[in-house]
Amino acid sequence: MTDAIRLTRLPNGLTVVSETMPRVETVSLGAYVAAGTRDEAAEENGVSHFLEHMAFKGTARRDAMAISAEIESVGGHLNAYTAREQTAYYAKVLKEDAGLAADIIGDILTHSVFDPAECERERGVILQEIGQANDTPDDIVFDHFQAVAFPDQPMGRPTLGTEETVRAISRDSLRGYLRRHYAPKRVVVAAAGAIEHEALLDLVARHFRDLPEGGATPTAPARYQGGEYREEQDLDQVHIVLGFEGVSYTDPLLYPTMLLATLLGGGMSSRLFQEIRERRGLVYAISAFATPFQDSGLFQIYAGTGEEQAAELVPATLEELRRVRHDVTAEELDRAKAQLRASLLMSLESTGSRCEALARQVFVHGRVIPVEETKAKIAAVTLDDIAAAARRIFTGRPTLAVMGPHRNVPPVGEMAEKLAA
Repeated sequence: MTDAIRLTRLPNGLTVVSETMPRVETVSLGAYVAAGTRDEAAEENGVSHFLEHMAFKGTARRDAMAISAEIESVGGHLNAYTAREQTAYYAKVLKEDAGLAADIIGDILTHSVFDPAECERERGVILQEIGQANDTPDDIVFDHFQAVAFPDQPMGRPTLGTEETVRAISRDSLRGYLRRHYAPKRVVVAAAGAIEHEALLDLVARHFRDLPEGGATPTAPARYQGGEYREEQDLDQVHIVLGFEGVSYTDPLLYPTMLLATLLGGGMSSRLFQEIRERRGLVYAISAFATPFQDSGLFQIYAGTGEEQAAELVPATLEELRRVRHDVTAEELDRAKAQLRASLLMSLESTGSRCEALARQVFVHGRVIPVEETKAKIAAVTLDDIAAAARRIFTGRPTLAVMGPHRNVPPVGEMAEKLAA
């Protein structure tokens, strides 16, 4: 850890981490909670996301308008998101307003009132959000994919919840979930930019002292199974997500897998883009990406294509997955390394990206990973490592999610046979 990056674990279990960036005039500050969709019971699916929404709807000291007005009156930005393993509340402000950012985020995490009228209004907003997602096939197809990859378990459920579960979530459900999962030991307060660590510790002591003290229930392990989901819809395109079990954040094949995704479908020079779009003209866009989790991961390929073109697209894609197990060139690997390394370094120019990276690394590794260490791990990946990652991933059981006119998309079992050939 460099002198600019400092980490403190407080006696109550809360972790505070900061990176001082002397040549910027802003601060990104956030509270990151190690709780998300995978921590929800089946009947409360969507409660993490509902709670994130309600945090902005009023506290003992501020109503919803005041929360927005105070941060915007200094030109700042306040936002939040819910993911499967994390919920984040964060702000970006000028350096002189870091205290206000900490005050507001601490206030919404510890003193939200969950006004019943606001709960009902926000329930309606979330139901509209679910409806919008259901009307967006290239979005909702990923939820169907997740449900098939991790069936009958929290990791497979949608982050937004369902209409049924969201309608059933009560004010008591929100408060109970917060008490169980927002304990200090599951919270990291991170900041990056024009702020000193001692100043951040002082802000945390003042504004985060009322976090609930209760312990959290253990997180259920992720159990990948795979399978198939199909939904016939009258659409101009068929939306296809083909994927496999990937790797976790701590797997030795993490960086080979990320590079494999990059060289397969991470840019215009990637294999799938060149073969499927440029040479065959079957799609407008095709992409591959690796998504690690704490104890598992996914490797996914997405394409949207016409009903007739799907008959050619699927076998061509499977052929690239077969080929990449044994014929990756040094030039391809070097290009993928350059892309991944550049993406890492470019993100470091943003205080927000640095802030989020600090929290994520603390959750996953218990420490902040130096940039030079990450660059060295990327540089150390060999062609044999790429082959090992490809063999492991593409010989596993596939998962397929398809929406639209799908008659020319073969069954997932047939795809598995062709990959094994």
